[in-house]
Amino acid sequence: MSRWSPSALAALLLATAGLSEAARLEITVTPRYQGDPLQLDSLRYQNAAGETLAVTRLSYLLSGFALQQENGTWLDLPDTNAWLDAATRRHSLTLDAVPPARYRALRFHVGPDAATNAADPSRFPATHPLNPNFNGLHWSWQQNYIFMALEGHFRPAAAPGSTAEPQGFTWHFARDPNRTPVTLSADLDLHKDAGILIHFDISSLLHAPRALSFARDGTATHSRDGDPLAAALKANLPAAFHIQRIATASPAIPAATPLKPIDLPDHFTPFPLTISRSFPIPDLPRDNPLITERVNLGRQLFHDPLLSRDGTISCASCHAEKSAFTDGLPVSTGIAGRKGDRNAMPLFNLAWKQRFFWDGRAPSLRAQVLMPIADHREMDLSPESAAATLSTSPEYPDRFRAAFKSPGITPQKIALALEQYLLTLVSSHSKFDLALLGRATLTPPEQRGLELFMTESDPRTGQRGADCFHCHGGPLFTDHQFHDNGLANPGTGLAAVTGNPADTGKFVTPSLRNLARTAPYMHDGRFASLEAVVTHYSTGIHRNPSLDPNLAKHPAQGLQLSASEQRDLIAFLLTLTDLKP
Repeated sequence: MSRWSPSALAALLLATAGLSEAARLEITVTPRYQGDPLQLDSLRYQNAAGETLAVTRLSYLLSGFALQQENGTWLDLPDTNAWLDAATRRHSLTLDAVPPARYRALRFHVGPDAATNAADPSRFPATHPLNPNFNGLHWSWQQNYIFMALEGHFRPAAAPGSTAEPQGFTWHFARDPNRTPVTLSADLDLHKDAGILIHFDISSLLHAPRALSFARDGTATHSRDGDPLAAALKANLPAAFHIQRIATASPAIPAATPLKPIDLPDHFTPFPLTISRSFPIPDLPRDNPLITERVNLGRQLFHDPLLSRDGTISCASCHAEKSAFTDGLPVSTGIAGRKGDRNAMPLFNLAWKQRFFWDGRAPSLRAQVLMPIADHREMDLSPESAAATLSTSPEYPDRFRAAFKSPGITPQKIALALEQYLLTLVSSHSKFDLALLGRATLTPPEQRGLELFMTESDPRTGQRGADCFHCHGGPLFTDHQFHDNGLANPGTGLAAVTGNPADTGKFVTPSLRNLARTAPYMHDGRFASLEAVVTHYSTGIHRNPSLDPNLAKHPAQGLQLSASEQRDLIAFLLTLTDLKP
């Protein structure tokens, strides 16, 4: 039996009814503050309580779009979900195959419907708005989505000229009872394509109908039952959206040409990549599909010192499998004993990452793998020289011939082969994973540590926790984002890549899997033990200007975890290490 897509089915029904071709409605939602475009990371806005604030994150899910017909009934547009995000400038969505007619209003909801909220998120394709690895808005520990994440910093109301230290706020609006409908009157003539510009004004969200204050109403919410802050956000949301303009839609953007596989040989063997059912679907490179011939070639290249200038070190020298592909040193050492300035990152679950290195300077694995080869402090061999060296070896020409259609060895082929091997390194076989499957049982200390890990510390609601999950949640135990985690003198970090001073001190969140094998910790290897790491988050946070709001919302003295809480938390963290080398 054939399957029809919603748009194809709608077009068929329209044709059957003798109607004209379906219309397209483009919707753009731009974040504002008091009518002006919202500027992230700018401590410049004021709320009704006189608090000065900056928004660092605004990310939200819209669903359930519908149009009100002239007779007053509503036309639901099924399977309409959108993820919008201020930091990545995802502001637009398109509703296709809308029956041509005049409409009086547009309706949508903040948050998915209850069935979708409770569904298995691992079923969504890699770039679907509801894929957790794509949107970063799924609470795996609660098995539902965050409808809206609003995070940032604020300075308490005080006398003019006050230099009070900024604090953090993290408002996470969620849970089925809080799904909020928004209805906007709109005279839409969809006999032709049209576009709507909607403003989402954060000042309205904070002001009406109830004025909100961070000091009075709270710096954090997870929208638990009975939380008045979540109720106030739900009441304020509908008035925060309003239509700014209706116009003729822009010409449809042609569909992108599908990426074609690069230089596949005439005969090859697909590589069977196995991933955990709890993991989201990764966005594997469509132009470099996994084949056994390239994976095996990449594995051999990874372990071969021929890729270094003096033939003394390989990629595996700094990324040893027995150490979860790290080297156990604070910072790595290249040829001739040259030291770098970064800790060797563990290499697993890279298929779910989009930017590489601690500071995110490489946009893909194939770009990343060539950089250490060329780096003067690491392998110190240009990619062109590496290709020439491999061309004179007795075995590599045949290996490359089996993995690629065209003859010869090039830097691109080296990069594609290494990329394939690295994409196959998956970590998902820890005691914790087995416990989720009912094949292992956490000890009482491990279970207490899990509860601390997954619980936000919020004195307002009486919650006591270690608050780790915000950056290390989900089955991958990382959000793959860049954060200032309160280290003293952290270095430039992401700002060296973006040029944005607000990114100073931000480094990518590493996965917590295999922690038992990856000491020392942090981007510069400054902490030799997990005990030192936990102590840092408990009492050692430095309130840097770019400190992540999830840390800045806590008291200046830190979480103050007790000695037993710290031991329990470490006990849980150790359950995340794979049981096989």
